[in-house]
Amino acid sequence: MASVLSINNVTKFYGPLKALNNVSFEVPEQSVFGILGPNGSGKTTLLSILLDVLKANNGNILWFGHPPTNDDRKRIGSLLETPNFYQYLSPVNNLKITHSISGRGSDNEIDSVLKKVKLYERKDSRFSSFSLGMKQRLAIAAALLGSPKVLVLDEPTNGLDPVGIAEIRELIIELRNNGHTIIMASHLLDEVEKVCTHVAILKTGNLLTTGNVNEVLTDDDIIEVSANDLNKLAEILKQFGKIITIDTKMNTVSMTLPKGTAKLEDVNKFCFDKGIILNHLILKKQRLEAKFFELTNN
Repeated sequence: MASVLSINNVTKFYGPLKALNNVSFEVPEQSVFGILGPNGSGKTTLLSILLDVLKANNGNILWFGHPPTNDDRKRIGSLLETPNFYQYLSPVNNLKITHSISGRGSDNEIDSVLKKVKLYERKDSRFSSFSLGMKQRLAIAAALLGSPKVLVLDEPTNGLDPVGIAEIRELIIELRNNGHTIIMASHLLDEVEKVCTHVAILKTGNLLTTGNVNEVLTDDDIIEVSANDLNKLAEILKQFGKIITIDTKMNTVSMTLPKGTAKLEDVNKFCFDKGIILNHLILKKQRLEAKFFELTNN
């Protein structure tokens, strides 16, 4: 799959502070690429460099395989800060003003982008009547003016209630399915797990790891089992795998195996041959939260 963005050894200083340290990764075409990290990790600084708001001290970026041009920038929609929409105006009139100021897109596109973000039915309502989620969707509509190939979003669900978060997640997935590449910064682990196809994890300006979400964020298979005698079950499983954990509250035993090696039928047969009848047997993956803290706390 072709890359829409290549980041090569990007470094950024703020005086003595190194906000980014030799960061390099590729963003595949038509992916939802999450830049994940705690506050202060360099996410917003990196997005600002990608959008030419800030200059890197060292390194370079390539958009669509070459140094960015003015034409390339027109193919990139962005949402770093929520636009200052006018409370008393409708979405249509607010987007007309956005177009007039930015020069991106045309008035003829406004109905189309409002349909994309599911605000067309409210196109004549006052902005002041919108929920936070609707206001954020209008901000994404503004970023979609000019039919950009790529959208760059900084914390797109920040401050939203659960309904608003779900709406934005659904919209991001739809935009990707319609051919857009989404690059989004987030400190929310659950958000990246649910909507992103690829991820780069930053900590204090350093790139810890990058790649496909399923490969980066799942290192182990975890088999969860239960039987009448938990202690005997745990003892037997020590012959089968490593890292055996008993959860007396849930009445289960968990066993960790290398990624891709867990076979439930083998575990079931192994226990049966040892005289233990399982009443619970499932395969779980190491969750993003566990992997994220494993990476960022080292």
